[in-house]
Amino acid sequence: MPNIPPPFSAAYAPDDADIAARLLPSVHLGPPQEARIDRTATRLIEAIRKRDDRLGGVEDMLREFALSTKEGLALMVLAEALLRVPDARTADQFIEDKLGEGDFIHHETKSTAFLVNASAWALGLSARVIQPGETPDGTIGRLVKRLGAPAVRTATRQAMRLMGNHFVLGETIAQALERARPRSGERQRYSFDMLGEGARTATDARRYFDAYASAILTIGKAAGSHPLPDRPGISVKLSALHPRFEAISRDGVMAELVPQLLDLAQRAKVHDLNFTVDAEEADRLELSLDVIAATLADPSLAGWDGFGLAIQAYQKRAGDVIDYVDALAGAHDRKLMVRLVKGAYWDTEIKRAQERGLDGYPVFTRKAMTDLNYVACAQKLLSLRPRIFPQFATHNALSVATVLELAGANGGFEFQRLHGMGEALYEQLAKDHPDIAYRTYAPVGSHRDLLAYLVRRLLENGANSSFVAQASDYRVPVTALLQRPADAIVRPQHAAHPKIPLPGDLFAPERRNSRGVEFGARAALDRLLTEVKAETIDLKPIADATPDQANAAVAAARAGFAAWSRTPAATRAAALEQAAHLLENRAPHFIALLQREGGKTLDDALSELREATDFCRYYAAQGRKLFGNDVAMPGPTGESNALAMRGRGVFVAISPWNFPLAIFLGQVTAALMAGNSVVAKPAEQTPRIAVEAVRLLHEAGIPASALHLVTGDGRIGAPLAAHPDIGGIVFTGSTEVARSINRALAAKDGPIVPLIAETGGINTMIADATALPEQVADDVVTSAFRSAGQRCSALRLLFVQEDVADRMIEMIAGAARELKIGDPSDVATHIGPVIDVEAKQRLDAHIARMKREARLHFAGTAPEGCFVAPHIFELGDAGQLTEEVFGPILHVVRYRAENLERVLQAIERTGYGLTLGIHSRIDDTIEAIVDRVQIGNIYVNRNMIGAVVGVQPFGGNGLSGTGPKAGGPHYLARFATEQTVTINTAAAGGNAALLAGDE
Repeated sequence: MPNIPPPFSAAYAPDDADIAARLLPSVHLGPPQEARIDRTATRLIEAIRKRDDRLGGVEDMLREFALSTKEGLALMVLAEALLRVPDARTADQFIEDKLGEGDFIHHETKSTAFLVNASAWALGLSARVIQPGETPDGTIGRLVKRLGAPAVRTATRQAMRLMGNHFVLGETIAQALERARPRSGERQRYSFDMLGEGARTATDARRYFDAYASAILTIGKAAGSHPLPDRPGISVKLSALHPRFEAISRDGVMAELVPQLLDLAQRAKVHDLNFTVDAEEADRLELSLDVIAATLADPSLAGWDGFGLAIQAYQKRAGDVIDYVDALAGAHDRKLMVRLVKGAYWDTEIKRAQERGLDGYPVFTRKAMTDLNYVACAQKLLSLRPRIFPQFATHNALSVATVLELAGANGGFEFQRLHGMGEALYEQLAKDHPDIAYRTYAPVGSHRDLLAYLVRRLLENGANSSFVAQASDYRVPVTALLQRPADAIVRPQHAAHPKIPLPGDLFAPERRNSRGVEFGARAALDRLLTEVKAETIDLKPIADATPDQANAAVAAARAGFAAWSRTPAATRAAALEQAAHLLENRAPHFIALLQREGGKTLDDALSELREATDFCRYYAAQGRKLFGNDVAMPGPTGESNALAMRGRGVFVAISPWNFPLAIFLGQVTAALMAGNSVVAKPAEQTPRIAVEAVRLLHEAGIPASALHLVTGDGRIGAPLAAHPDIGGIVFTGSTEVARSINRALAAKDGPIVPLIAETGGINTMIADATALPEQVADDVVTSAFRSAGQRCSALRLLFVQEDVADRMIEMIAGAARELKIGDPSDVATHIGPVIDVEAKQRLDAHIARMKREARLHFAGTAPEGCFVAPHIFELGDAGQLTEEVFGPILHVVRYRAENLERVLQAIERTGYGLTLGIHSRIDDTIEAIVDRVQIGNIYVNRNMIGAVVGVQPFGGNGLSGTGPKAGGPHYLARFATEQTVTINTAAAGGNAALLAGDE
């Protein structure tokens, strides 16, 4: 039996300084070697700058339309979306919108390249034709009447296609092979990449599998008789072969994806091709390596040296991955091919780590550290020859020169470049080193798919710090391009970017970000699961309070108000911060409680815990500012004027079952921070969570006299709301109950007290033809079905432009079909139960009605119990949906592009105004919608749930609530009264300060 290594394991986000301390001493070479590197790199850079490619390449595009210019950014967005827009009206709006963002009319081309000049000419022509503001609608200018809108559209589309045609080898694998065929005696190595986004549906995954299988056969037939590594290859993306390629779905991925990858690898082996598994995001690395290891272990692949994978040097675990791959190769007695890249999704990795509240970043935050790690990884790979065949993918002349020096004269490696890039560099390299092989990584697919790929390449290489961008800029001296990454870092403490805070410090110095767990890190996920499973949760019924007990709680809170309101704001804030600390330390307990009483999935439970923690810290920070010191007001000399805020008295907090910890604590901590005493009434379905939350707040320093809990259903909530001694009510729940509370308050004699209400809504999303279907599918499925649709912000009604509706609805339904419904304690579960039998009955009744009145696109299958599967219904008219349906049911309405105003009117007619999603690449459309609708939270080109405290303050208008927004800077003030104190400081004999002042 081979000595198979255990599953890959390495620290997910280690400290940059620790890595730098290890790498910095290892990459220094002797003076003769460094001098040779300088000479080689200089020669390559000069070749790049001397090249005058009459056609042009990415370097020319970057020089002409830099991403730091408006023209460059507009061109990027235009390229990403234009060719997928099927209808003329939307295409015209989109072109006008993007050309209006840059000054294409006055753009003087600096390049002699045909590609750049043709694109600039076409875009300039279009910009002259489409002049916003020349007609009442600001759409098509006067010239269009002479030339016609189709001419404008055609010119711009041709510019996009011209760009695309240069960077794609062929729209089909046959076309790509034809273009790749050598026209002279020299042989060229290719690796073909089938373009497209990751699979969202099983149908997508099967289509990608068939495309890979067909490509392998076609490439194999044309591959000739040369041995590896001098043979063509294909790159395979695991996320294209499985619609739920994610860590929590590991068991399903291993059972379903490994056989498919093995099948493709066996086909590649038949033709002795290079078969490379492409790199994925950091949170998929361990899962990717599990799939690769399981595939590689199959005996049918023995004797084949073509299996390989890509490793990203910007990932801090890259060196560990190389060690693991080498151990796999040794265990199976195989030779493996390893493509070393720097990485293409850096900004996404940074954002994800910040959003997830991780301890650090899985990627380096400084480019110099990535370059340093690339050299270290190159050294390691070269030392593992011949068992590992290194493939160095880079367009950086210094990196190429460094690898050449490190490799020596032993061979056994190759370079790689992207088709359409790095041509001058590698032509010079081939002249100087004819024995060194390089492979072209060539995208294959439709222009529609290509342009999204091109945009990623532009982003990757178009930044000011990119070598590709700098190498083509004559203003950057060659010596600057020769600076070694180690010299840019100098010391370990400079390894991290000084302007990119760690995720935990994202909101510093005001507060800490809540701590999350990366589910893609096996050790962290396993530890959390073990701790949650070990928690003992007491779910014995909690008795409802009696009316007498409720009255006693109000009386006790009233008695405790004076002392608590006089407690310094800093002391109150410290108690809230201690509560946040306790919540994080007891995360497994509260997650277990949320799962077992609230029916939360692991992901939802963790998110809610983090939100509750953020509320505590945010209101503490806001409270210090609002209640810490009186505000001095301007006024005449001899007088002081100060404005102070203080508590109102007893606040009743009535919270819902769908966020039994986060909303409960958000309401209570806000009221407490403002100096009020609180009587909290949680939902009758989730009292245990409230009991434990109150206990934690008491432990954190909130006096028992200031915070009281009353459990029970609406029969106990109603008398609390009507109680004559309360100073205010904060409520989250249904519009119907909010109305009854409002009436009860209005009917009372005595002080007029505030009602802070956040209710629900018929939340909508609008998707036009410029939107990326895969992104729409992701965001719709998340917004409509996560948490079983039991969120106030959840998507209920999707308006989709009819020109793209069939494809989008099909993809959304296919993605919904992949969701797992069941036990929320199972980490692989995406959708847990609805809250109770009553909720299920209401939803089942609505589904039955919709099956009679609407067109059914998808109906999932639910297990026994309080489960409701996702459903998708298409309505003939938005007016068919007359109330909020609080569950995993999506309603879809098609609209014509010219009827967007009718869509907005339909949204207004609902009377609700909580959340709205917009998916469009047309800024004018987005701005017009935002300006038009009265909706509290609008999300553009993303999902519409999961508002983050202090980042996306949450709350609606109209039937959706009163405001102010929870988790926002105006919230605490509504819990307080204001007091102005004016003192005549000149009353005792005059204004001494004024009289004593110097001139």
